[in-house]
Amino acid sequence: MKNYAAPWSRSLIYMSAFATLVCLGVAGTVAVHDDLWLAILPLAIVFGGMLFMIRGYTVTSGELLVHRLWWTTRLPLADLHSAQVEPRAMRWSVRTFGNGGLFSFSGWYYNRLLGRYRAFVTDPNRAVVLRLGGRHVVVSPSEPEAFVDDLLAVRHAA
Repeated sequence: MKNYAAPWSRSLIYMSAFATLVCLGVAGTVAVHDDLWLAILPLAIVFGGMLFMIRGYTVTSGELLVHRLWWTTRLPLADLHSAQVEPRAMRWSVRTFGNGGLFSFSGWYYNRLLGRYRAFVTDPNRAVVLRLGGRHVVVSPSEPEAFVDDLLAVRHAA
């Protein structure tokens, strides 16, 4: 079992900080005007985004574990066809459902290179594309090359 951190890109840091400050400012402004129920909405956006934050990855003998704030998403590696470091994989992507920069880039995306894919990313420049059966998953571990080596070793061991 090998653990990898999920380092944040500079753009994710800036977008998360800006969005958090805007939401807190809106919540404060609305609360001052005695509309406390409406002030909860921007706070819920920030805390909702925090829930889906990507904290790291673990490669086990049969699964890739994506660590969130309070839970782990499990991706079985039985159908792993390939794993490649592709720093440009998320370029020109359209988010179809998910989070586009509040503590992570996660959810479902689409671009011409990959088609429809699932992202668990904190730094697009460290992107690793996994081909699992007929679907694509993009992750961004701290050491992309070592991560790919570990995944391929697990695949060959199975």
